[in-house]
Amino acid sequence: MSINRRGFLKTATAAVAMPYLIPASALGRDGRPSPSERINLGVIGYGTQGRYNAGNLINDDRVQMMAVSDCNRESNLYHYNSGKPGGREYGRRTVNAYYAKKSGKADYKGCAAFSDFRELLDKPDVDAVLITTPDHWHAPMAVAAMRKGKHVYCQKPLSLSFAEGRVMANVAKETGVTFQTGSQQRSDAYFKMAVEFIRNHRLGKVNRVEIGLPKAWHKFYGRKGALASFEPSPVPDGLDYEMWTGPSPMRPYCSALQPLSWRSNYYYAGGVLTDWGAHHSDIVQWAFDKERTGPTSIENIKAGLLPPDGDVFNVAKEFSYDFVYPEGIRVTVNTDVEIGIRFYGEKGKSLFVTRGAIKTNPATLIREKIKENEIHVYASRAHERNFIDCIYSGKQTIAPCETGHRSNTIGTLAVIGLRLKHSSIKWDPKTEKIIGDEAATAMLSRKMRDPWKV
Repeated sequence: MSINRRGFLKTATAAVAMPYLIPASALGRDGRPSPSERINLGVIGYGTQGRYNAGNLINDDRVQMMAVSDCNRESNLYHYNSGKPGGREYGRRTVNAYYAKKSGKADYKGCAAFSDFRELLDKPDVDAVLITTPDHWHAPMAVAAMRKGKHVYCQKPLSLSFAEGRVMANVAKETGVTFQTGSQQRSDAYFKMAVEFIRNHRLGKVNRVEIGLPKAWHKFYGRKGALASFEPSPVPDGLDYEMWTGPSPMRPYCSALQPLSWRSNYYYAGGVLTDWGAHHSDIVQWAFDKERTGPTSIENIKAGLLPPDGDVFNVAKEFSYDFVYPEGIRVTVNTDVEIGIRFYGEKGKSLFVTRGAIKTNPATLIREKIKENEIHVYASRAHERNFIDCIYSGKQTIAPCETGHRSNTIGTLAVIGLRLKHSSIKWDPKTEKIIGDEAATAMLSRKMRDPWKV
């Protein structure tokens, strides 16, 4: 016997406080919901990025946000300058308040809150999850979700290590769930325009690209004042620090690790190199139609003096490296040029793209339109909406797991080179193996603290 939501609601009593929602796994072929069904969404990590992505998703009428998981109960340490609220209780109140206003039911309490993400994943009525945690948690959470048949939107950089990313991509393929990497620049009109200009040879042959990234430890990565202490201190009330640490090595708690500053610690992230680097390398991969492959070498790897591993901020602050494709295209990445991507073509032609702007040399080049019979790349006007669209249709998202993994691999290899002080790494993108460097090969994976694994 089957039942749809519309039929159920006709017979349900008025005492039901929350709409009855059929999980996508129970609907139609391949778990795809019918157009009349909503997607039940759980949010894992309701902090700086989680607030943003969840805000976009909750405004999609096809989505019912029904659960929030965060190992932090609540605090006001979120957003790039701190001072913004986050945590599971704040998330639950925010979601319930939204639906209370929308439904006219002041006592709406349909959103649950969990300190352990596994409890959220155990809910059979959760169809999809949004993962917006620190990087070291992406792989274990995403893999666990996919193996339970949940569709996944996971923030970038996709994984902490290459090996984790490969497992994620394999599981996404095996399970057939919808997966969206949070590389939202792909859903930005300027970056799409830049990619189509390169693919349609508006610059002629491109042999050189320059990526500019911000330096680490600026306001996004290291706060000032009392909240930035490097001294060990008691764990704040409401934070499950054991769960927050998860698969990474345990180290003494200090306030400098709190929201966003963790990105400058190697236990949890790769610094700005893998953060912003994942965004811009991804656009270059897209522009050259390399989304399922990659460069064959990382060269000229340089950085300032790396702090000792025991320091709280122990990733490269300033750095540069090149990645080179087999056709000879060289992409230079460094922290000393304008933030964005600059493509250099023939006869002095160039194109620069960054968030909110695109410009060409000559300036008149930007007026050229991509004709109907030319190459047009995947179009997405909103990254979160594209995720929901594809859950319904079964089509591939604009940033599937394999694509996110391939783009993230570039920065991951550069981080390995920096930490080993190796000036270059040779890479085979077909076999995804490092050539002739045992020390670098050993760093393609990171040991996870028990009991966590992927």
